[in-house]
Amino acid sequence: MTQFQASFAPLAITAALATAAMMPRAATTADALPLDLETKIPLGEVKGRIDHLAVDAKRRRIFIAELGNDTVGIVDLDGRKVTHTVSGLKEPQGVAYVPSSDMLYVANAGDGSVRLFGAEDYGAAGRIDLGDDADNVRVDAADNRVLVGYGRGALAVIDPAGRRKIADIPLRAHPESFQLVPGSGRVFVNLPQIREIAVVDRGAGKQIGAWPMNSGGNFPMALDLQGERVLVAFRSPPGISVFSMGEGAATASIEACSDADDMFVDARRRRVYVSCGDGFVDVFAAQGNTYRRVAHMPTARGARTSVFSPELDRLFLAAPAASGQPAEMWVFRPVP
Repeated sequence: MTQFQASFAPLAITAALATAAMMPRAATTADALPLDLETKIPLGEVKGRIDHLAVDAKRRRIFIAELGNDTVGIVDLDGRKVTHTVSGLKEPQGVAYVPSSDMLYVANAGDGSVRLFGAEDYGAAGRIDLGDDADNVRVDAADNRVLVGYGRGALAVIDPAGRRKIADIPLRAHPESFQLVPGSGRVFVNLPQIREIAVVDRGAGKQIGAWPMNSGGNFPMALDLQGERVLVAFRSPPGISVFSMGEGAATASIEACSDADDMFVDARRRRVYVSCGDGFVDVFAAQGNTYRRVAHMPTARGARTSVFSPELDRLFLAAPAASGQPAEMWVFRPVP
């Protein structure tokens, strides 16, 4: 048993039994749940919408962009509590931990800035002004670059060593989720305003392809590198589409929960986790050229953002405050 498992073991037993009791039989059976709810960690006086999350696996901390609060909460997993709050932000949307510089990056929608904080003491360490609606953040550890989607259509390329923007990659609309293909220089970008996936060549600094979408609200995206597939969750109508990473051909469409905002591939188990604002987490298992939904697990209304950490082997879900229930972070352990 790992230290993480031991620290949550008593709560895990109670939570698992409670979750199993709530689980709809049509979705899965209680003894086959792919996610075990280990604990719920209170986030304090956090009001309004919660956006994306990030992980510092070495320190066992989770960063939570509390957009409606203009704060980022830092959760200590071993202590199961919030240990610090970064305040004075402007609608933080995207967060990322950059190991090479030991820095927290926070992208702000309100003023278009990316703000940097030292991950040791969370002291202010810089600011990069992008101009408008700074959103999702991705870290390319191999090339030591940080990419941020922003504005009416661009990816900013930031050098963590110099703490400055070094390039812009133009797009045809505001980018939502985007994913980097390791070692290839390719980036796939969701452009929901024009129902498109943009294919970007980072080396050339430009978009080189466009995959038109039939459905709307293509916000979350994940890559199944083993299957060489791009997975996209849609909001209108709700569902997931699977595309060949090479030519962009659609290979499958699957029903999914509504108001999806985050999606992750668990490569070890060949699973996909999708968190949705309608109050569910959907779990899919790879099956040939498609994926089969194996669980439709109730969570909390509005809990649509999450992060999966392969290093910690946990799915972390942000549940906003609602109807007298305070904001919480739910911790799920994949099973088996």
